[in-house]
Amino acid sequence: MDDGRAQIIERGVLTAPDETWDMAVRRTEVIGRLAAGPRVGLAAADAAADELGISRRQVYVLLGRWRAGEGVVSDLLPGRSSGGRRLGRVPAAVETVMAEVIRSRYLTRQRRSVAGVYREVVRRCRTGGLPVPARSTLARRIEALDPVAAATAREGVEGARRLRSAGGDPPSIEGLLQQVQIDHTPVDVEVVDERHRLPIGRPYVTAAIDVASRCVVGLVVTLEAPSALSVGLCLAHTVCDKRPWLERLGLQAVVWPMSGKPHEIHVDNAVEFHSEALRRGCVQHGVTLEYRPKGMPHFGGVIERLIGTMMQMVHELPGTTFSSAAERGSYDSQASAVLTVAELNRWLALAVVAYHGQVHATLGQTPAGRWAEGVAAGGRPAMVTGETAFLIDFLPVIRRTLRRTGFTVDHVQYYSDALKPWIARRDRLEKFVLRRDPRDLSRIWVLDPDGHAYLPVPYRTLARPPISVWEQRAAIARLRRDGRAQVDENALFAMVEQMRQITENAAATTRRARRDTERRLATPAPRPDAPAPPPPPSLPAEEGADDELVQPFEVIEQW
Repeated sequence: MDDGRAQIIERGVLTAPDETWDMAVRRTEVIGRLAAGPRVGLAAADAAADELGISRRQVYVLLGRWRAGEGVVSDLLPGRSSGGRRLGRVPAAVETVMAEVIRSRYLTRQRRSVAGVYREVVRRCRTGGLPVPARSTLARRIEALDPVAAATAREGVEGARRLRSAGGDPPSIEGLLQQVQIDHTPVDVEVVDERHRLPIGRPYVTAAIDVASRCVVGLVVTLEAPSALSVGLCLAHTVCDKRPWLERLGLQAVVWPMSGKPHEIHVDNAVEFHSEALRRGCVQHGVTLEYRPKGMPHFGGVIERLIGTMMQMVHELPGTTFSSAAERGSYDSQASAVLTVAELNRWLALAVVAYHGQVHATLGQTPAGRWAEGVAAGGRPAMVTGETAFLIDFLPVIRRTLRRTGFTVDHVQYYSDALKPWIARRDRLEKFVLRRDPRDLSRIWVLDPDGHAYLPVPYRTLARPPISVWEQRAAIARLRRDGRAQVDENALFAMVEQMRQITENAAATTRRARRDTERRLATPAPRPDAPAPPPPPSLPAEEGADDELVQPFEVIEQW
């Protein structure tokens, strides 16, 4: 007799997923019809198997479950049975003990082992006069726990980070350039200078990847540390047609059609990504700037995986520094370096184009194919025709007052006749917004007072050579170390010239030393008992002079 206190087990009517429930309904229709007869022959079983898409043996298993059950749909839910090892083998009181011990002993920061937790279950069951469950039963209960909740309870939030999605469920990215991730890293290779082919250090690469297609849409290699300029250059490379750039690299036959203005760029929280130039440039061009959630570096996983792949490829190049000193071992990266920045750019461009043609594991197709599908579905992304005009909006911002002599920026004067109308009313004008390319200080870009256009303004003294901001800062620091209380423009450019001359002389000295070393190594040492070699034949003056001009680094292996 039912006293109203017995528990009613939920049999999957509400908890089974829709597709699982639908499957049980179809099974009920077929198996119920078979079970109505006294005997099920092989032909009838085979017909039912074909209808349900299962084997004959499974049909007989379902038939047995139907006849042993209550004749309801839940009898034929996948994974359920009418009896067997697990049904009714663990009393509810034992389940309660296991749940309590798991909560109080296993889900704690002490991180007890399964063996230790099982010993406590055994002790409590014996104390309470309950049957002792098998250790495998407890292990299954632990395996059924929510992984994130269990890791959080045992290891804390940081320990569970590896199991969590990046900042929750990320938004679905489907359209081309809907989201572009940007990041940079030192390149694991030493490069040489263009003129002397001597090592000059490791460059940096800034890359941009379209999340929807996994295509690389922007790539910049610089010798300077990451800055707002690096980001601006990468964005300019992203939004403009890449054919002129490829032609400058000597890659006229290479096809890299992935370009356009991104709707949103995703960056980390580095200082250069918070520059005024980047923030205002994005607003100007309608690009949303989003930052990764703090404490979640894996949020930019797409670009980080790309950079990791690129660095693995770079490790095949001569002059690689590998990922660490331990991995590098005794390999002399500087002595093996052969590539200039331009040659490294060419190599990376070819590597990216090859990557676009390989099947991507996540996409199940090539990035180039996914890009083509996106273009066919939504049209080609909008591109920017004026690369310089776009880049200006991302150059570092400087504010200066206009004077009769023009503008002075870091001890350098800039002037143009086009400033004359503004000079006449300079007392009524506020500070001007100037933009400056740190790679070339020979001109600045001046925003007109109405904010409509930028005007290029060159050095006041046009004979001055172009210099970089890094040369300028080094010269100023050296002048001040020499006791110059005030730095004027003449002294600044004179110091830059001296520093360049020092570099030239050092390069010439290094070339001579390397050439002498190579000659010594190429000449075998004479044996003690060998006769003295005959004197070399005299050479014409022209031939001797040509021999002095031979440069040991002029012939570089093709990479």
